[in-house]
Amino acid sequence: MNDKPLFSASPDSLVTRSSMPSDTLPGAERLWMDPLREQAFHTWLKRVQPVHGLQPNSLRQASSDAGFRRYLRIDTEAGGTRIIMDAPPALENCEPFVRIAALMRDAGLRCPEVLDWDEGEGFMLLSDLGHQTMLDTLDPSNPELARPLYLQAIEALISLQLASKPGVLPNYDEAILKRELQLFPDWYLSRHRGATLDESMRETLDKAFSLIATRNLAAPQVYVHRDFMPRNLMPSAIHPQIGVLDFQDALYGPATYDIACLMRDAFLSWDEEFVIDITVRYWERARKVGLMDFEDWSTDFGSFWRAVEWMGLQRHLKVAGIFARLSLRDGKPKYLADTPRFIHYIRRTADRYRELGPFLKVLDQIEGTTEVSGWAFGRV
Repeated sequence: MNDKPLFSASPDSLVTRSSMPSDTLPGAERLWMDPLREQAFHTWLKRVQPVHGLQPNSLRQASSDAGFRRYLRIDTEAGGTRIIMDAPPALENCEPFVRIAALMRDAGLRCPEVLDWDEGEGFMLLSDLGHQTMLDTLDPSNPELARPLYLQAIEALISLQLASKPGVLPNYDEAILKRELQLFPDWYLSRHRGATLDESMRETLDKAFSLIATRNLAAPQVYVHRDFMPRNLMPSAIHPQIGVLDFQDALYGPATYDIACLMRDAFLSWDEEFVIDITVRYWERARKVGLMDFEDWSTDFGSFWRAVEWMGLQRHLKVAGIFARLSLRDGKPKYLADTPRFIHYIRRTADRYRELGPFLKVLDQIEGTTEVSGWAFGRV
């Protein structure tokens, strides 16, 4: 999740598909609430329909966003389907999507192809990667069936990171990391939990956040999707590569971010044994291609794992704040159902590192909780 309204994959980037695809043909009144927007759409569709062999009568909802972007599905005369992005220009800037889609495809990832873009009106025609996300196919009680999909995801992530170059994407810098961290006290602690943070508490949080940012900025820098998780990955029965969605908030930042995002998901949890297993497999692939050439990462998985934990901690604090904001500010209360997962992630990681002891004490005081358990490569 990234700090802005969520779509198609982003709670604020988190970007993330926030509703399941549907092939039910809705009435026109359900597709368009704004007559002027509807008129603009049909003007655009009239232009692109003959070029791409589209069937206007097949138009239906595909998915929606936590922000202002939504997706429609439409059939083609050749028997395929296409996706239409509806993104009002006054509310959504689609330029990053178009630019980063090209970057992702150049990196060898299977991403939506932009077939037409009306920049002025905010309509886009895209190739369709399918109806079912990776999240739809997963059963948390059966990690063995999930493993092949996670291995496909790892290959896509390695390809993305190998294509990385500085100066292409904005830097995921200290200012952004700390701004995201601040969502936790501002929205989760103060507004959702109703906590009054005194000067001592704020000082403890500030110290912890500075430490978290410093640790994470020390990692090697690569292209970071920022919502690289099953909800934004699209398996295919006919294609060996997994598809990747909702990449428009990508930055150039810590190499630990996307693997932490993949294995510590916003919407489902695995036993830590499975999390470590997949992370080890990523680590083994990454070091073979030179992505682990940093300090002792290439020889010590435990060192890399600790770095992943610190990165996951930053993300979990951010997302807990975003989910609270989506509920309290944006009227989307369903996201708060997943906040206990993040508080568990946060507490478990903070308990493993002595430097985070004061922070954990503040959190436990507000949450009224104690005791944490989980795997660790030595408490440090």
